[in-house]
Parts: sequence; structure tokens; C-alpha cells
Amino acid sequence: MNTEKIRNFCIIAHIDHGKSTLADRMMELTGTVEKREMKSQLLDSMELEREKGITIKLAPVQMHYKGYELNLIDTPGHVDFSYEVSRSLQAVETAVLVVDATQGIQAQTLANVYLALEQDLKIIPVINKVDLPAAEPEKVTKEIVNLLGCDPDEIIGVSAKTGLNVDKVLDAIINDAPGPAEPEEDGENLRALIFDSYFDDYRGVVLYVRIFNGTLEKNANIKMMAADKNGIALEVGTLTPKMSPKPELKEGEIGYIVTNLKTTREAKVGDTVTLAKSPAKEPLPGYKNVLPFVYAGFFPVSNEDYKTLKEAIEKLSLSDSALQYEPENSPVLGFGLRIGFLGLLHMDIIKERLEREFDLDLVVTNPSTNYEVTLNDGEDLEIKSAADLPDATTIAEIREPWVKGEIIVPKNMIGNVLNLITEKRGHQTNLSYIEDRAVIDFEAPMANLLTDFYDQLKSNTSGYASFNYELSDYRPEDLVRVDFLVAGQKIDALAIMCHRSESEKIGREVTKKLKEVIPRQSFEVALQAAIGARIIARETIGAYRKDVTVKIHTGDRDRKAKLLNKQKRGKARMKRFGKVDIPSEAFTVMLKRDDN
Repeated sequence: MNTEKIRNFCIIAHIDHGKSTLADRMMELTGTVEKREMKSQLLDSMELEREKGITIKLAPVQMHYKGYELNLIDTPGHVDFSYEVSRSLQAVETAVLVVDATQGIQAQTLANVYLALEQDLKIIPVINKVDLPAAEPEKVTKEIVNLLGCDPDEIIGVSAKTGLNVDKVLDAIINDAPGPAEPEEDGENLRALIFDSYFDDYRGVVLYVRIFNGTLEKNANIKMMAADKNGIALEVGTLTPKMSPKPELKEGEIGYIVTNLKTTREAKVGDTVTLAKSPAKEPLPGYKNVLPFVYAGFFPVSNEDYKTLKEAIEKLSLSDSALQYEPENSPVLGFGLRIGFLGLLHMDIIKERLEREFDLDLVVTNPSTNYEVTLNDGEDLEIKSAADLPDATTIAEIREPWVKGEIIVPKNMIGNVLNLITEKRGHQTNLSYIEDRAVIDFEAPMANLLTDFYDQLKSNTSGYASFNYELSDYRPEDLVRVDFLVAGQKIDALAIMCHRSESEKIGREVTKKLKEVIPRQSFEVALQAAIGARIIARETIGAYRKDVTVKIHTGDRDRKAKLLNKQKRGKARMKRFGKVDIPSEAFTVMLKRDDN
């Protein structure tokens, strides 16, 4: 089969604009999936994906239509997985851009369009949900014309739910989109791009690949160029969405390889697969090692579950090469793991999967980001939690990660958003307009966006804003470690890093929140926030008191004073030896929204 009859494309859109539903209709129309096997969002195989209505893992599928082979990749839309999206875009020649007719262009739409333009893809614009009463196709058409500079006639109005005009999208892919380009170099030698990999309990690591040069036969010895690992292609084939084995995968095709590898760390997304006996000279461009930049401590509520937690994370990390973890021990919470994530959504999903699939009860400490520290003697360290920060007198400078973000918001709400960005120590870098909405570009420190920035953004804009960000660089700032003391005892797991200018405010907020979650004791408990030896905030949890004067029937002052003094001495003794039990909620106080 020659490559002229192959079309490789992906669908890009903001969350919930109907990518997966459009993919369903395409599979139905091309007869890839029989009517009786059809269910909505067929490519979202995880229960969690179906529940949240988001695509977490991308999924390829091969369809045949009018004598053409169409390979579709359904990409995740969320910012945490943007590297996966960029790799999927590299595996195709065409992107179908889906925009919701009721919501218009949003932040993720822009981010994905820029990624597609970077990879030089042909973009086919589609407006979805045109059958809804709230649809505004004319307005959205103008927005798309402004963004892409295309002709209004090129934009196809569809309804993915009812299947209206989906055939026009397929015709546009066949007629207007390019087929796979001829390979420039290494003509005969195999080069295939891994755009996704996952771990199958029964078969080992399965790779999803796009063949750029050469042919891959079943049972061939293969080599991953970046990871420098060898393996065997035990089975190759295409996905319809089920695996259909074939004797070989040819140039220009998208398919899967079942390997004998034991973990996805040996075959990461973006790596190039070649043949072990005649390797390609150059790998395909664009590979990078994805590093986590959000860290959180995961502790089981009962210490007996530590082994289960460790095994569960090991299992999840087999199919998620971005997941990094190391053991952590806290005097209060016992044994746990410090886990690194790509972003907050990634963390949320892993937490839900641990609780559901492995039936674990977890305490998750406040998420933090990583910092770069230069010591006075010139040594560089990377720290992942405030508790690891060396003594302040030995530090020359601390650098924190900053992000570049963009927010799309209705024009009349710009003020609220700019105030929020300033509050988070960020600054606006650009302001532009698409029809009746504004695009605000800004820079801000990553740590300040971690806890509740997204919630505050949604509540300040009545849910209309959409937000997208990427890591920019590390910048030196005046950062301090704020410790929290409960009854004079320093609790390492509560320590946080923050800017000196915000430390007192955060200290006051956290001690107030701790006062709400730590139960009263029989003695007075002091909650303090400190930078080094300097106390910057304090709250006191009053003691339970028993009315010891109740048994005196006379009004004698001396007898009352004697009993009250006796009680006071008892309380003081209790305070000296008393131990405060800290409930697990205390470690997530930073995540709780302020009511004001």
C-alpha cells in the first residue's frame, strides 16, 4: 500500500469541546466499530476519564473510508499533558481543530493551535455543537478566522452528538490534508516515533508508534535510541480500537508494538525506535526528558498500609514514566512517599486512582514545587520540600520556578483577573482581544498558582475564564522557610517555602486554619509560625476547664483562689508533659479555600 492513501490526523480542542464524541462518530461512520459495541467516549477507557469527562491517556485508532487509511489520535486536552500532545502532533500531518459553538475559543484551544502551527500541520477548523439552542456559530466563525486567517467557507459546522456533517470532516481530511511526507534521510533504516506507551499486566510494555522510515516486522530486535535499551517487537499491528495484529508496520503508518520491556522508563514518549542490527544514524527530533515540578507527600492513614501504597505507586509508575517518587518519613505521619507530578490535575488523578483501584486511605501534604539553591561555597542543590532546605546562613541564593500563562476572559472581567495575578506576585506581559474576549498573558511564580489559583480564577470570573500555563525558567527571589510549631514542637511536614513579603500573611492564615482543625486539649496549646528563631504569628487553643469551685457552697474568696491555683499548677504540669495529637486534616490546610 503506498503512502498516498494514508492520512494521519489528530483532534485538538479545549477540555469538553467534544473531541472524544467526534471521534466516536467518525468510528461509527467508517464502520470501524459496530453499532452494538458503540458506547459514548469509546476511546476514554479509564473509568475516571469517563466520569470527569476528560481524556487522560491518548488513544490512536485506524479507520478505512473511501479507499483511504485514516489514522486518528485522540489527544488529552489538559495542560499537564502538553508534552504528550506535542508528541502526538509530531506523529501526524493534520490537526482537526474543534471549537465549541456555545463557548468559542478558550485558553487550551490557543495553546494547542500554537503547538500545531509549530509542528507545521494542516489545520481543519470545525465548529461543534451547532445544534444547541445556545450555539453562536457566526460569532465563533469570526473568532476562528481571526485566529487562523482562514476562509469562513473552510470552517465546517458539525454536531458530534447527532453526526451532522461528520462526513464532510472526513472528506476534508482526504481531499485537503497532505499524506505522509517522503523521508529525507535514512531511507531504508527504521525510524519510528513513540508518542505513547503503557504497561499491560499480561503483555508488558506496549508502545504506540508512527513509522517515519522503513518497515517494522514482527519479532524484530528493536532499540530505543534515547534510552539506549534493546527489546523485541513480539507483536505489531494497528488499533481499530482493539488491537489487530499484522505481519508488519509500513512507512507512514501508525500502530502499536508489544515489547518484552518491563517498564515504560525504558521506552519514554518521544523516543525513536530503530532496528538493533541496522540502527538509524540520527534519532527523530524533539525528544525531552519530562521532569515533574509539583511535589507532595503521600502518607497512608494507617501505617500498616505503607507497603500497599509503595506497591501501588510502583505499579502506576510502570505505565507513567513521568511519575517519580522517593520514601519520606515524618515524625507525625509515619512512613510515606514524596511523589513528583507534572501538575495539579496529574496529582489529582493519581490520588483518585490510588484510593479507588487500591482501596487506600491517604493523607496528602500541601503540594510544593522544586527550588534550586546555591550555597556559599558555590555548590548547587535541588530541593523538593521546605524541610530539606539547608541552614539559612549557608545559602547564597534560592531560585524558584516561574510560569508563563495565558487567561482568556470576557472583556468586562479583566480587572478582577489582573488583581488576582498581582495578588499572586505575578505581572501581566500582554493584553490582546479576540472579538468580545481578552487574552491576558502573564508571568507568575509556580508556587503561588499551586493551591487555589484556579478556583479563585473561576469564582472571580463566574466560571468564564480559561487558563493555560507552561514552565518558563528559575529566578532568584527573596525566599524564606516558614516553620510551624505546635505546643513548642516543630512539625517538619507543615513547613513551607514562600516569599519574605508574604510570610507573615501566610503564617497568620495557616495558624488560624490550624486552630480550627486541631482539637482542644486539657491544657493550653500555642500554635506558632516562625522564620528561623523569629516568631511571626501566633494563635492559642484554649484549654478545657472544669469548674473546680462548684463544690464550695460559701462565697469564701481564699478557698476559691486556693482551688483555682491548684488547677493552674496541674495545667502547667500537663502542658510540660502533654502531647498534642495532630489530625491528618492539619497537613492539607493550605488547600482549603478561604471563606472571604
